[in-house]
Amino acid sequence: MAEEVSLSRLLWACRRGMLELDVLFMPFAKEAYSDLSQQHKLSFQRLLTCEDPELFAWFMGHKTCPDPDLAEIVDVILKRVKL
Repeated sequence: MAEEVSLSRLLWACRRGMLELDVLFMPFAKEAYSDLSQQHKLSFQRLLTCEDPELFAWFMGHKTCPDPDLAEIVDVILKRVKL
């Protein structure tokens, strides 16, 4: 993805094949994305290029994301959801 993406393109990328991911990504993109650091924005954009089964495994705690930057944004999203 390009460094700067429009919110509409980002929201489109947040639409997944799994409802569990949609309910994580859509509110996060709408409510928190603009407040992220540039590094976290890039990590979130990259996260959205991952496959749904691996995303589901990371967010449900079944597996640990091997990429430290992606693991960090997964943690950021999960912490926001728990608030």
